[in-house]
Amino acid sequence: MRSLLRLWPFIRPVRARLGVAACVAVLASCISLVIPLVLKWLVDGPVAARDPDGAWLGGAFLLLLGLAEALLFGLRRWLVARPLAGVEATMRETLYGHLQRLPVAFHDRWPSGQLLSRGTTDLQLLRMFFAFPLMFLLVNGVTILVGAVILLVQRWSLGLVLLAPVLPLMVLCSVFEAKYGRAARRAQDQVGDLTTVVEESVLGIRIIKGFGRHRSQARAFRELTRALRSTELGKARLLAWIWGFMTALPELAIGGALVCGAVQVADGELSAGTLVAFLSTALALRWPVDSIGFLLAMSNEAATATDRYFEVMDEPAVAESGPPPSAVRIPPRTAGPPTATAGAGAGAGAATGQGLVFSGVAFRYPDAPPDSPPLLRDITLHIRPGETMALVGATGSGKTTLTALVPRLYDPTAGRISLDGRDLATISRDEARAMVAVAFEEPTLFSATAAENVLMGGASRPGGADAQDDELRRALAVAQADGFVDALPEGSATQVGEQGLSLSGGQRQRLALARAVVGRPRFLILDDPLSALDVHTEALVEAALRQVLSTTTALVVAHRPSTVLLADRVALLSGGRIAAVGTHHELLRDNPEYAALMSGEGGGAR
Repeated sequence: MRSLLRLWPFIRPVRARLGVAACVAVLASCISLVIPLVLKWLVDGPVAARDPDGAWLGGAFLLLLGLAEALLFGLRRWLVARPLAGVEATMRETLYGHLQRLPVAFHDRWPSGQLLSRGTTDLQLLRMFFAFPLMFLLVNGVTILVGAVILLVQRWSLGLVLLAPVLPLMVLCSVFEAKYGRAARRAQDQVGDLTTVVEESVLGIRIIKGFGRHRSQARAFRELTRALRSTELGKARLLAWIWGFMTALPELAIGGALVCGAVQVADGELSAGTLVAFLSTALALRWPVDSIGFLLAMSNEAATATDRYFEVMDEPAVAESGPPPSAVRIPPRTAGPPTATAGAGAGAGAATGQGLVFSGVAFRYPDAPPDSPPLLRDITLHIRPGETMALVGATGSGKTTLTALVPRLYDPTAGRISLDGRDLATISRDEARAMVAVAFEEPTLFSATAAENVLMGGASRPGGADAQDDELRRALAVAQADGFVDALPEGSATQVGEQGLSLSGGQRQRLALARAVVGRPRFLILDDPLSALDVHTEALVEAALRQVLSTTTALVVAHRPSTVLLADRVALLSGGRIAAVGTHHELLRDNPEYAALMSGEGGGAR
């Protein structure tokens, strides 16, 4: 109940309609308890007196009661269908919106399949719980209470016989609930693991086929499937166990009451009509009692689904449209540039402002051991306005991590980053990402058109569709992507498919580069943007890219001399620190580590 009560904020807007539906269901269920009383009147009255007219009247009354019960249950279903579909949609939208606001560190450690299962199967379980178990736990509980009162009023001695199994059934339900709750949680987690494997196999189908790993993948999937099957069979055994007791004990009580009642009728202590009504009432309570195990099982699954849902919702989100909470900052070791004038932001010319400044920046990933050294330490670097700085370093030196700090995908654990003299920690993520554009090393595309993928990187500009199309054409030309985009079946309106896998690696990388430059960002972060291009295309892209870099402040992760030559200066990242800064030729002449990296003798520049 503690878990399920957390759903109240989502239920509150539709509580009135659900309350009416519950009242209608209770009324329909109570009508079924009136039918035995009519039977008693029929047996002791018209049947005993051999009155056909009375028998027809009683039959018509029973028919009306049956129709009323059916109509009320139909009304209940109509009342709950629309609001519960709305509740499920609201919860799904809330979860998706929260996932968008969670920090990148959260997505680094959570498998996508686990998140997918929480947004699909878990929410479907909750909708089913609202529609059926939640309602009928209330309805059946009221029915059992009303029925017990009717039984005791009709014949208290027989009523006590029927109520004898109540205590042992309560104990059995308590044991069942604890065992089934653990099994339900295990099954839902296994569904998430299974979803992760399916998703990864589909996205990595080229790797699986290319390396002939389909058998090993199928074997891993089969093992997960068998584990889930074993868990589901365990749940079925628990259900069979509780259902057997929930059926057997009341049946034994009904049998005992029938024998005792028949003896009392034979002795003249009880009328036949009373015995018929008593047994009819007891039989009417069979479904409410038998269903308790089933309803408890569904309630436990709903409770575990709720826990899984709020495991994600309870993760602290980052504020996209406001500055983060105040954090302790290590003062920069050198005096920073003077504060820029107010209003510096996206779209301003690169000749104004103070550029990009790292002052004593340190970073450790949130899930790193507390005693581990930070990945980045005392990063102090000044990229002047309009300047292009190449960032070079060995594999694992932290180049990509450093570039991820600028658009606030992560926040530094110490030190300060300034954009045009403004502390990045005081700039909202929305504003920071309007000022900074990024082209990542892995070009990720979405299931959308080529134009939509590129324009995702640009803020809306005045001028309407024509101006937007002009920006698209300019960005495609810079990335040397206009040729192959125009050759697509529908041009820029062609769907590129999931992850853009219908395109080559170089084509995906050029679209990602176009996405980075389409918004004319004030600061441009490029993480090895030309690695998948052939020599001829690379030369063409570099020539066009020089024009873009001349109007912006850029930090470019470089692994090849051709990319380094795009930059005005080069920073060497080594041991988590900036080891040297200078031009390419200066570092090549004076820094052996840099010379080794550029010649390929330093273990690779990645």
